[in-house]
Amino acid sequence: MANSLPLTNVQQRDINSVLHPYTPLHKLAETGPLVMGHGKGVYLFDTQGKEYIEGMSGLWCAGLGYGDEEMIEAANEQMRTLPYYHLFGGKGMEPAIELAEKLKEIAPVPISKVFYTSSGSEANDTQVKLAWYYNNVLGRPKKKKIISRVKAYHGVTVMAASLTGLPGNHKGWDLPVSGVLHTDCPHFYRFGQEGESEAEFVARLAKSLIDMIEREGPETIAAFIAEPVMGAGGVIVPPSGYFAAIEPILREHDILIIADEVINGFGRTGNWWGSQTVGMTPTTISAAKQLTAAYAPLGAVLVPEDLYQAYVDHSAQIGTFGHGFTYGGHPVGCALGIKAIEIYQRRNIVEYVRGLTPTFEARLNKIKDHPLVGEVRSCGLVGAVELVADKTTKRSFDPAHGVGSNLVKFLEGHGAILRALGDTIAFCPPMIITEDELNELFNRFELALADTEAYVSKNGLRAQ
Repeated sequence: MANSLPLTNVQQRDINSVLHPYTPLHKLAETGPLVMGHGKGVYLFDTQGKEYIEGMSGLWCAGLGYGDEEMIEAANEQMRTLPYYHLFGGKGMEPAIELAEKLKEIAPVPISKVFYTSSGSEANDTQVKLAWYYNNVLGRPKKKKIISRVKAYHGVTVMAASLTGLPGNHKGWDLPVSGVLHTDCPHFYRFGQEGESEAEFVARLAKSLIDMIEREGPETIAAFIAEPVMGAGGVIVPPSGYFAAIEPILREHDILIIADEVINGFGRTGNWWGSQTVGMTPTTISAAKQLTAAYAPLGAVLVPEDLYQAYVDHSAQIGTFGHGFTYGGHPVGCALGIKAIEIYQRRNIVEYVRGLTPTFEARLNKIKDHPLVGEVRSCGLVGAVELVADKTTKRSFDPAHGVGSNLVKFLEGHGAILRALGDTIAFCPPMIITEDELNELFNRFELALADTEAYVSKNGLRAQ
């Protein structure tokens, strides 16, 4: 959808100088970027002063909204005290120590050590290196393949993008790299067979995983990585019993289970961790995003004692543990992580999310009978509306029509921000949103949905 207004000076400067990620670059000069000026609470304001309800927590991460004074003061205090140091060569910092202690306390499984990164992508990239390293230490040099899933999202480094199961992350990038496998996506609405129950669907996916492991050879597979609730693939909530069915298969073959909690963690699903919500028992955990409520970049890998001891043993052989990042454990990021967890605990964010969940679900269910809506799905305060051309057959729109992206443009006009994942519209509001604000977000979404229905009908986009 073209922008009917002339570009402002700041929009033109943006186009002249900024390379935007995950953006249709060929259309940007026509549509213009949406340039934000400031934010407060769950509201954003662009450089022209227009107000928007933030329905995506930025990129699934601003769980405490914008302008939280406690977070700002925590950053300021740490900047004054020690604005930067590192963890290389046995160096340490109080914020990195305290945050690691807090993460160990709230982790859903026993954790021994915390390794810091700057992002979720780096955390998942590190997970692969650690799995390789672990198997080398144990004398299993062939046990290196990683199983991910179709429609998974694990980041954008060469390895993390390879783990990701979305075509847009692979096409033109010479990805995925060898040694990465993708098993079935646990989305019953899209991949369940006619007449198949959810339990039968889960059993079929478990059998498919067994077949993959046997075909590749269990002695070649190091780890399985999964988001408890899949995010950028379309907010896909696994069927009941999914992880209970696949985890014994993985453990039988000594395959590490990596939980990518980058989106799920810190209350989003109505528990501290998405793993707890879906019944997943991971070996290791990746965390980021709401770890600092997005007030600074920080990621973390949480590892158990047996894996850590393997790293120690190999360090004794070669003289060091040869992995780390310049900004891993950045003191300002760690101070913000400490404060974020303190706020989540003091404000009972997990319970607050649970309290809002019925309203969130009710508003999603209210629109599920709309002609454009194939499925609504949610878990805690993350959800999605999948748009379809035909409700009966579940037929999707031609991607070239950009129905989802047009809906979010209509929504911006109504003063709210959501994200189009193809023709699935994702919801991930700040966890501090009030019931009134949540209802207003949905009111504005319903206006955009009506605009989209009119647009689809006018242009005959339901035609095959």
